Amino acid sequence: MNLFEELDARGFVENKTSDEIPRILAEERVTCYDGFDPTAPSLHVGNLVGIHTLAHFQRHGHRPIILMGGATGMIGDPSGKSKERVLLTDDKIQENLEAQSEQFRRFMDLDSGAMVVNNADWFGQIGFIDFLRDVGKYFRLGEMMGKESVRSRLESESGISYTEFSYMLLQSYDFLHLFDHHDCRFQVGGSDQWGNITAGIELIRRLRSAPAYGIVTPLITDSSGQKLGKTSEGENVWLDAERTSPYRFYQYWINQPDQDVIRFLKMFTFLTLDEIGGMEEDVRDRPHERAAQKTLAADVTARVHGESGLDAARKATEIMFGGAIDEIEEGTLLDIFADVPSSVLLKSRFDDDWNIVDLLVEAGAAKGKGAARRLIEGGGIYLNNIRVEGAERLIRPEDLIAGTALVLRQGKKNYRLVRFQ
Repeated sequence: MNLFEELDARGFVENKTSDEIPRILAEERVTCYDGFDPTAPSLHVGNLVGIHTLAHFQRHGHRPIILMGGATGMIGDPSGKSKERVLLTDDKIQENLEAQSEQFRRFMDLDSGAMVVNNADWFGQIGFIDFLRDVGKYFRLGEMMGKESVRSRLESESGISYTEFSYMLLQSYDFLHLFDHHDCRFQVGGSDQWGNITAGIELIRRLRSAPAYGIVTPLITDSSGQKLGKTSEGENVWLDAERTSPYRFYQYWINQPDQDVIRFLKMFTFLTLDEIGGMEEDVRDRPHERAAQKTLAADVTARVHGESGLDAARKATEIMFGGAIDEIEEGTLLDIFADVPSSVLLKSRFDDDWNIVDLLVEAGAAKGKGAARRLIEGGGIYLNNIRVEGAERLIRPEDLIAGTALVLRQGKKNYRLVRFQ
């Protein structure tokens, strides 16, 4: 299977600018780029579509270029946006760029073949008048306003500023620069980039009388229509452990529905299509085992957070299902139980002898001591996921997890976190 066939089979191809592309990718070694504007200090799950597309180029012997938008990131691409971005400072852009650059190493070999470039390196050398004269003259206002990325913003309530309107010229010049300096003839991007990609192809044709090509990937949503990389609350799922913990990252993938998991295995892992095809039977015949979801979650989490991150995520998941709570950091503990009821007590409470009955009442897990005793006698109370055998069970400082909290559980899933200060 050649590169284009694999990209198509895995769901990465929504459209292409030329019917010659499958032949070229099968017969020639090409250079291809995708751009990433450093508008945040981390990449997110939505970026994995472009990252994996470039990774497949490298795995098939082609040369990928990761274009970091040190210059374009200061403006912001209007494509797919309903309003203008908040403009960032030079220092913030540089900070974001450095953080994102390291994340690409988890998916591509940047020391052999793949390149990372920054468009601030060439835009910083171009004067405004020179750019208008040498590049701007080749763009027709009518054509630009006809592009979907521009037209949708013109029709929106917020409109579009001249700053964002100019973004298409900058991205087109990126393509021209990479064509001139790295023989880059291919650009990939999301479907919302079609207008920018075709504008760059046209600029190369006009100025260099040479062909260039583009492939756009689909906008990925799950079966409920939720955009890829967004939680149900609309928050991004980041690749940075400080912004999305390995546990929450793992949970995002393991909770994917049966309707989506095979499609996501094709796109976000490097398992062979035959291996993935074998899992379709598991999804169809044994959905309760969630084997495909576990494979997806383990593969992507290990790639993004390493084996140690995957181990921590699995440990945290076991805890949620009644596993032993030991050797766990406070941050992970709070992350696991972020959505359960919680109480705050004073550490000075440990100065007196107190037992599980007192704890249940003071933490709000039981309405009174009589109710607490009945719950314990019924065998339904767990402290740190260990069944409480009697109402006389004393609570000691050594019971604290990470020195700061206790976990109460009634039945199988009724958790309460008790924090101490």
